[in-house]
Amino acid sequence: MSVFKAVNSIEERLQIQRLQEPTRVVTSTVGSDVVRGLTKTPKSLPPCYFYDDRGSELFERICELPEYYVTRTETAILQQYAGEIAQITGACELVELGSGNSTKTRVLLDAYEQLDYPLHYLPIDVCAGILETSAKQLLQDYPSLKVYALAGTYESALAQLTTRTLSSRMICFIGSTLGNLNPQECDIFLSQIRSSLQTGEYFLLGVDLQKPKEILEPAYNDSQGVTAEFNLNMLEHLNRRFEGDFDTTQFTHSAFYNEAEKQIEMHLKSERSQTVHLKSLNLTVNFAPGETILTEISRKFHLDTIKQQLTAKGLKPIQAWTDKNQWFGVMLCQLQA
Repeated sequence: MSVFKAVNSIEERLQIQRLQEPTRVVTSTVGSDVVRGLTKTPKSLPPCYFYDDRGSELFERICELPEYYVTRTETAILQQYAGEIAQITGACELVELGSGNSTKTRVLLDAYEQLDYPLHYLPIDVCAGILETSAKQLLQDYPSLKVYALAGTYESALAQLTTRTLSSRMICFIGSTLGNLNPQECDIFLSQIRSSLQTGEYFLLGVDLQKPKEILEPAYNDSQGVTAEFNLNMLEHLNRRFEGDFDTTQFTHSAFYNEAEKQIEMHLKSERSQTVHLKSLNLTVNFAPGETILTEISRKFHLDTIKQQLTAKGLKPIQAWTDKNQWFGVMLCQLQA
């Protein structure tokens, strides 16, 4: 773990804490999730490996695609109701999981600024590069803002949140990232959220709602091929990080809606029989023609069902907002005693 502090006049308000070892350092535990995923049947990889610097850039491009309704729909909801959210919570530090370039966060910061509340922001992302870049831009645009960024996984960051800088806290998990967790992982994650809050504090959650696959599938199979590039970049990330020899020209992107599980699934399909090595992990993986690696699920929710799950964790939904098509939902929850 390391902490560094910037030195110029703007960046005096910025601190970034790295919660992970540098990617060039491989220990006995680093990459164990890759080994588990690639040695089981069917094969899978954790979505966190999407997000090296290149992957983060590609995801930001995905969010701007015409087929990808998720970002613009959620942003529109926040633009309409951010003022109401700020009025309900009062002054609080904003903790954002998977902050990326913090575009939607600006909508929230604007609302709190308009009420003359102090602006304290704790972005959390696995990509330290995009954290630093987006934080510096925010600091230029919000003169009173203070940023304390955490570079690491959600689990490590939630376990190491610092003492509150304001009297209250709101953890933001927007972008429908909850859908990337299977039901068991979701249950564990919500327990971690509960443990990171004090009674009366807030959890802001964005979820993608169920809708016809004719709308869902194009969002993950865009005409420009950006999502395919994003998916394949995971293999390039593994090559760089673990001295691998994946040939990305021999894998193709596949995404479809699994009706039974109510989730989009993204896969990488092997186009031929091949063997891949990850030298740093001492791992050799054989692929049959047509064999796939599951790289992501994106579950789609019923609003009433997710409200019940949150309530069962003591995270009582006190307000929920949707767009006119009811494609997306944003919920403000409060931790109960």
